[in-house]
Amino acid sequence: MIVKPRIRGFVCITAHPKGCEAKVRQEIEVAKAAAATQKGGGGPKKVLVIGSSTGYGLSTRVAAAFTHEAATLGIFYERPSINGKPASAGWYNSVAFEKAAHEAGLYARSINGDAFSDEIKAQTIETIKADLGQVDLVVYSLASPRRTDPKTGETYKSVLKPIGEPFTNRTLDTDKDEVSEVTIEPASQEEIDQTVKVMGGEDWELWMDALDEAGVLAPGAKSVAYSYIGPEITWPVYTHGTIGQAKRDLERAAAAITETHDCAAHVAVNKAVVTQASSAIPVVPLYISILFKVMKAKGTHEDCIEQMLRLLDERLYGDDLRLDAEGRIRVDDWEMAPEVQQAVADIWPEITSETLNAKSDYLGYQNNFLALFGFGLPGVDYDEDVEVELDLPSAGQGKRRVC
Repeated sequence: MIVKPRIRGFVCITAHPKGCEAKVRQEIEVAKAAAATQKGGGGPKKVLVIGSSTGYGLSTRVAAAFTHEAATLGIFYERPSINGKPASAGWYNSVAFEKAAHEAGLYARSINGDAFSDEIKAQTIETIKADLGQVDLVVYSLASPRRTDPKTGETYKSVLKPIGEPFTNRTLDTDKDEVSEVTIEPASQEEIDQTVKVMGGEDWELWMDALDEAGVLAPGAKSVAYSYIGPEITWPVYTHGTIGQAKRDLERAAAAITETHDCAAHVAVNKAVVTQASSAIPVVPLYISILFKVMKAKGTHEDCIEQMLRLLDERLYGDDLRLDAEGRIRVDDWEMAPEVQQAVADIWPEITSETLNAKSDYLGYQNNFLALFGFGLPGVDYDEDVEVELDLPSAGQGKRRVC
């Protein structure tokens, strides 16, 4: 079928299989180029990525495989093609990654299912036992609107809300290409608690407990989960809001995992980039558009893959983690440089619908957003009739142990 973008709000409900492959191949080329200039101490060799199909999780998998030649096992919950309709972008990304990894002679398998469930944890452990023996890096990169507790069966839902009082600021309506004002009412205590249950560190701990108990966590393994802090203008709805509460629980979990297991667990604070998750946060798309313009002008702009290459090569497997006062790895250091934030702050009050394109890199934001779903990639014929029903290359594979 011929696949075109169909956008509803902050989500594109279609994805292009060849476009997604082109995007993944772009990241792979960046990772391959970085392999020749590694600064770190060797990198991971057997990696489990929980939440591996998009954004930072996918880029971590690409960096581990194509810079460090690591075997990777990816966990995600994506929609394959059904009744001739396109699959989700995450599905096509994973198909493309596995295809490229197998072409390069690298181990790559994927498990599609609810990572919060006991069943997927058990399936993952059995796969590690059969194929890898143990893993030396566990990446926790889940972003979900809801979670069902495997012990109680209760389902929790996360919300993006401030705490204590309403929050009003400028935002970007990407449907209308307009700068407008948004007011978000504060969360109730129940909403705060539910958001922590979904996006906090409890499930990360359950994963690490299960992996260690099963004997598939290598001695001296590392684990990392991802967070974001950002500038003060976004703090009321993010850092000081419900998601911020969940991210603080993630930091609590990192300390608990490090203390409980023979594993150094860290929270990495990453740069603002265009992802499906960030597109849903009020104020953030406008901030990102301005940030892109400033950082591109300074030559310090990075997308997901560049961030994850720095995280693995220079921090987790480098000579200096450069932890902040709260014990977090800060890969957002270039974004949060005082001169960058001052430049963003200077532009912020000047942004209107009329000045949007001149004062920000809204075009870059739009291009990055479409690329998430495989659209707008060079070399892809979007008028071509393409096959949308693609299987994971590892589906049905026999067990292949990696020593």
